[in-house]
Amino acid sequence: MPDKIHLTVATVIECENHFLLVREIRDGCEVFNQPAGHVEPGETVVDAAIRETLEETAWHIKPAGVISFSSYKAATNGVTYYRLALAAEAIEFDDSATIDSDIEEAVWLNYEEILKKRSQLRSPMVLEAVDDYRAKVIYPLDLLKTHR
Repeated sequence: MPDKIHLTVATVIECENHFLLVREIRDGCEVFNQPAGHVEPGETVVDAAIRETLEETAWHIKPAGVISFSSYKAATNGVTYYRLALAAEAIEFDDSATIDSDIEEAVWLNYEEILKKRSQLRSPMVLEAVDDYRAKVIYPLDLLKTHR
């Protein structure tokens, strides 16, 4: 059993009834996920969300609230992932940004398109975060405390 904590942060970003997702190839399969990634040592989860979203989509964002904190044990590798989902606002697309090489593309999908791709979502946490966001299950960012 892995002895390392896998803390990830993901952002749910909606604009004009479309959600920002990334298309990736994992284990030879096309999957869709929110912009997401691991929190680096010494980094706040909010800073990680901003960084990961920019790195994966070229979008600058403003986090607006906490949606959920979930865990998921991946059947493929037995690793348990802990995932903090944040609601965020798209601020500006950065034409000069370079997207991470493991991301095929960033896409804007409406809810029905996401449902059609349900079998291609990277984990059940992707749709869960969108559903919680749509149900307005969003908590204030000040729920997250940072001590330096």
